[in-house]
Amino acid sequence: MQMNKTGWGPGVSLAAAVGLFVLAANTAWAADADKGKKTFEVCTGCHSGGPHAVGPDLHGVYGRQSGSLPDYKYSPAMKRSKLTWDDKNLAAYIANPQAKVKANNMSFRGIRDPKDIDDLVEFLKDYK
Repeated sequence: MQMNKTGWGPGVSLAAAVGLFVLAANTAWAADADKGKKTFEVCTGCHSGGPHAVGPDLHGVYGRQSGSLPDYKYSPAMKRSKLTWDDKNLAAYIANPQAKVKANNMSFRGIRDPKDIDDLVEFLKDYK
């Protein structure tokens, strides 16, 4: 069988091959808030979900500025960071809190699995 330029065989265009790849990647990697809720269980030891615990309450964290809750004592590093907790900043912080905000008080080493991070960020978007 003779292959075309895509290497997929006769009749498959480059655009179709790319489209299949993108569709497969999006289907396999769609963030799942329900799975993120399960991942969030790792966080509940310090982030109780109600009043502040060791860490601040995370209800409504998505879109909020770092270090901005008036009734929680943040580290100076977190107050100075002036991050907006969006997809990018949350993902980087969840993966490695000390790398994202050096000298912050969070002792958690981070979550390594990118899918778990995406799921957790998706959960936090609606954690009100």
